[in-house]
Amino acid sequence: MKYLLISFLFLLSVIFESCQERKENRSAEVFMHTESTISTAERFSIQKFENVTVVKIMNPWQGANNINHVYNLVKRGSELPDGLDSSNVIFVPLRKIICMSTTHIAMISALGEENSIAGISGKEYIFTEGVVEKIKKGCIEDVGYETSLNKELIIKIAPDLIMMYGIGSESASYTGKLGELGMKILFNADYLETNPLGKAEWIKLFGALYCKELCADSIFNSEVGNYNKLKIFINESIPNKPKVLLGLPYKETWYVSPGNSFISRLIEDAGGSYLWKDTESSVSMPFGIENVYIRALEAEYWLNTGTACSLEDISAIDNRLAGLPCFRTGNLYNNNKRVTPGGGNDYWESGTVYPHLILKDIASILHPGIFNNYELYFYQKISDKDN
Repeated sequence: MKYLLISFLFLLSVIFESCQERKENRSAEVFMHTESTISTAERFSIQKFENVTVVKIMNPWQGANNINHVYNLVKRGSELPDGLDSSNVIFVPLRKIICMSTTHIAMISALGEENSIAGISGKEYIFTEGVVEKIKKGCIEDVGYETSLNKELIIKIAPDLIMMYGIGSESASYTGKLGELGMKILFNADYLETNPLGKAEWIKLFGALYCKELCADSIFNSEVGNYNKLKIFINESIPNKPKVLLGLPYKETWYVSPGNSFISRLIEDAGGSYLWKDTESSVSMPFGIENVYIRALEAEYWLNTGTACSLEDISAIDNRLAGLPCFRTGNLYNNNKRVTPGGGNDYWESGTVYPHLILKDIASILHPGIFNNYELYFYQKISDKDN
């Protein structure tokens, strides 16, 4: 009898250890380190495992340092893996999302998931036609801006996810209340990417959120091919690199994009030489108009002139600007060709998903005739008001 009892207890211990081992192995499978599927973007990573996809957003706003947000994407209807932090779980595919940036809308639209958009911020700034129509029909709500978010409306919408963008650390504070109410919030840092293809690669995040990874990969890989093919052609075709000025002053200050910015990279790849290409900063650099004017005397082209739609608009800001050589030669172009009456600009929507279109525009401006019979897509020449 004693022998039988000892044997029984031994058998129980073997079964218990076996179950524990299987449980530990299951957790190891879930949390085992794998390589990220992201190749160019620097602000996020995706690691896919058997039962969960782990998304990490790195330094999601300007000035952030060593701040990582981790989200666990779990297939809808499946059990949570053992040991997973449920507070960071987002069930996928998403059914309803609130987008706080137009770039988010463009990527969702590219994946054919416009019907999931239940809320946006600033309806007048949307360009995507299908989304504009849904707004007019009342199918998509405008939830307001940042500190003036309509929390009651957001609760009524009951989204699976609110996708935010952060300008500073205060962005996290004003979304705290939504988090306390049980809302899932994800900060998207695509606007901080310095490489046009890095920004475009954020479509892979949406691919993971909608369980359309293959579709997102296909779109991105195609764009990489289109962009790099154009870049090589431009590099082999141009005789020189004209100098380029960007932007406009605002209240006596000219906020200059640094040399490690998204637009600076585009100018370089398009065969141009940006005036501040040798600078580096994580934010726009403030200069006095006088300092910019002296350097701008070297510029042969002037791009991205903001709200200015005519030569008169520019000279009205500061009459000295009319004396710049690029102004006198008429080499001024703005990225406002595809704009809605309310101000929605497709440059910031489809231009994010397909940066080769911006690249081709800029190259065509800086090197007239490089593409036979090419018509600018996002850009148009600035002229007199009477023209």
